Amino acid sequence: MSFIKPIYFFDEADGSNKALLGGKGAGLAEMTKLGLPVPPGFTITTEICEKFYDAGKRLPDGLMDEVRKSIKRLENLTGKKFGDVANPLLISVRSGAPVSMPGMLDTILNLGLNDQTVEGLATRTKDSRFAWDSYRRFVHMFGKVVLGIDDRQFEKILSGKDLSSEKDLRQITQSFKSIFEATGKKFPEDPFKQLEMAIDAVFRSWTGKRALEYRRQHGITPEIANGTAVTIVAMVFGNMGRDSGTGVVFSRDPETGEKRLYGDYLVNVQGEDLVSGKATPRHIDGLASDMPQVYKQLHEMCEKLENYFKECQDVEFTVEKGRIFLLQTRTAKMSAVASVKTSVDMYHENLISKTEALQRIDPEVLEQILYPRIDENVRQKPIATGVAASPGAASGVAVFDVAKAEALGKKGEKVILIREDTKPDDVSAFAQAAGILTSRGGRTSHAAVVARGMGRPCIVGCSQIEIDAEERNFSVADKVAVTEGQKITIDGSTGKVYLGEILTVEPEITSEFKEMLEWAAGMKSIGIWANANTPENAALARKYGAEGIGLCRTERMFNQHDRITLFIRMIMAENENERRKILAELELLQRSDFMAILKEMQGLPVTIRLLDPPLHEFLPKEEDLLMEIFELKSAGNPSTEKEMLEREKVLKRVHELSEINPMLGHRGVRVGISFPEIYEAQIRAICEAAAELVKEGVKVEPQIMVPQVGIANEIIIIRQIFESVKREVEHRHKIKLRILFGSMVEVVRACLVADEIAQAADFLSFGTNDLTQATFSFSREDAEGKFLPFYLEKNIISVNPFQTIDQKGVGRLMRLTIDLSRKVKKEMEIGICGEHGGDPRSIQFCSDVGLDYVSVSPQRIPIAILAAAQSAIKSNKGKRLSRFLTD
Repeated sequence: MSFIKPIYFFDEADGSNKALLGGKGAGLAEMTKLGLPVPPGFTITTEICEKFYDAGKRLPDGLMDEVRKSIKRLENLTGKKFGDVANPLLISVRSGAPVSMPGMLDTILNLGLNDQTVEGLATRTKDSRFAWDSYRRFVHMFGKVVLGIDDRQFEKILSGKDLSSEKDLRQITQSFKSIFEATGKKFPEDPFKQLEMAIDAVFRSWTGKRALEYRRQHGITPEIANGTAVTIVAMVFGNMGRDSGTGVVFSRDPETGEKRLYGDYLVNVQGEDLVSGKATPRHIDGLASDMPQVYKQLHEMCEKLENYFKECQDVEFTVEKGRIFLLQTRTAKMSAVASVKTSVDMYHENLISKTEALQRIDPEVLEQILYPRIDENVRQKPIATGVAASPGAASGVAVFDVAKAEALGKKGEKVILIREDTKPDDVSAFAQAAGILTSRGGRTSHAAVVARGMGRPCIVGCSQIEIDAEERNFSVADKVAVTEGQKITIDGSTGKVYLGEILTVEPEITSEFKEMLEWAAGMKSIGIWANANTPENAALARKYGAEGIGLCRTERMFNQHDRITLFIRMIMAENENERRKILAELELLQRSDFMAILKEMQGLPVTIRLLDPPLHEFLPKEEDLLMEIFELKSAGNPSTEKEMLEREKVLKRVHELSEINPMLGHRGVRVGISFPEIYEAQIRAICEAAAELVKEGVKVEPQIMVPQVGIANEIIIIRQIFESVKREVEHRHKIKLRILFGSMVEVVRACLVADEIAQAADFLSFGTNDLTQATFSFSREDAEGKFLPFYLEKNIISVNPFQTIDQKGVGRLMRLTIDLSRKVKKEMEIGICGEHGGDPRSIQFCSDVGLDYVSVSPQRIPIAILAAAQSAIKSNKGKRLSRFLTD
């Protein structure tokens, strides 16, 4: 294998090269360099994994020759010999992707044992129980991971056995081997054959179902990671007695960010017992009394690692006969609260700069901080309490089956997935569940780690509940408490489980969160506005730092219960005079709405979009009307004849307004031109609201926006109505109003003639939802429900264009619009008010092309502020970047 160097020992590897060594190999190399106690070993690089797949899932020629040479060196380093009966070297074969994928790839421990070496291990250690315990573990793991034998066959044999008995362990191991024979597979006695098959299995796990699903859900593309490394390490044993054990520890609390050790450990076990969640471990604080010297060393090592990496570390360790070894370190997966607190605290501890603090927080996880929590005034007692593993409260129907939870979740039903413990294969159900509850496991079990990463509330180790998976229920104190389909609530912040749906409240924003947002707001170079239709939404937007409202949808106001009847009457009106009378009533209501929102925003811009949907959307559905008419006719009651005639009249209007393709039909500005009195009434309501507030001494900055413009003459006509109404209101109130008038850009033709539209507009705002639909000729609802997932799976497209701006198509139209409009008006204000405004990658693009602001839902404002700051750091455009860089 002369073409590339396939293998690196820990003492020669560059630990900064995660792409080559994988996260695990890189961490072990760095810890070796720091002089920390790491068992010797080597890493087969990710490049070999790529070669493995290039060769049709076959190990490259010559690889095993290089592995044999490396095993020889490992023998010299350990003083043991691989496959030797007298002093056998045992190894672990572990995966290690360039990015963290906890539990998604395969690992094999205790490799090198067979019927001869197990006896040698027993003799050397003078502990036959330990030797046979290690052997049964290896046979089990090899069969499950390497040969794909159903794990339930092994678990069935284990049930009821005494694992402290050497006799039972011998019988278990031989029974395990009989499973191989029954399935037509052979357990390999040759250690080098075991090793070759294990390396092959780890590489294959890269394209296993759970790994593919995890990468898809977390956006891990081939450009980010295109294979796993294989790390081979000399075994150290946590199952050698009461002075041995294994654990996982975080250098800070991954839930709260508090600076203290957090994690779990178990005595006299191997690591797989801990992370699988099959046993409920002890909190790491207990190690201080069980093994005080080990605890002291562990604390010092974690502090050393954190100071070196300048990140909270997730550390795996094993204690063998009182001696501690570190087996892995990686950047910890933390809750959003903990991520923010840790970043801010590390800045104040002089470990990192402000820019580093901002760059290390994932904007998307900030939404977790806004998750609801159980109202503290609720007096209902929990039925059980487990280990709080991932914060937030969630209610949903109890479901005990992974497939059912996934199916219900996809239908939009809120589900709480309940399991004894979870396996990596369950990750697809996690994505669909509102929360996860397990009866076993600890804070570092698979369920806890994955739930935290996904932002799902999670409780683990809830031993007070006894799950009957077959009957699909769980009991508390020997009584059935919850059956499948029953609603429950879990609080992942406290570990409490409640019957029914419990009242929740919005969380309070921490001081660290506020400080981080202040830093980000000072760094960003693009405005962050909000999409808000009510005073309450506007208040929330202000609370989170919005600098204006980029989209206030007026049609949402018409949909309110006390107005929809009035609006339908307006649609049903047979002439303009009748419509104007009804619109006068609606105008007063809308004026009140606009006054409340303008007042709430305290002089910040409020962009109010005139009516956009087609009128038929406000009318009852045709099938509902037909059913009502049929029922009224069938009743044959003369007293309902008038009601029936009214229903028939509405049905006739529905037929008149119905369209083959309504989203491309009579909507937006086209309605405003066909029925100018509708837009006139809305414009007057805005102008009157502004005038009244100005007279009260309230500073206001309303902006009127016209939807669906594709022809310059369309906006010219509406502008004439605006100017006329504005002059009329100004004359009546004897004041001057400052109201900007602009256009949405959501029609492809508007992009192509943006210079013409700009002449009649004071500002432009991209409606990227509709613009994306028009550019692709995709219906969003149909595309996302039918073929887009297939397109993503087949790499026809790399991202969902309705989540992240398609820069090659939609982005090119946006650039053209910006260039054309600013040639006409150099200072033209241009923003975006589609859902893309809250997507971090889209914010980066919007900043790069020179937009003035992005407008997002109130809850995503913190995400947008942080993403905008990161964009500014990345492109070196921060308003006060030089000062921040020197912090």
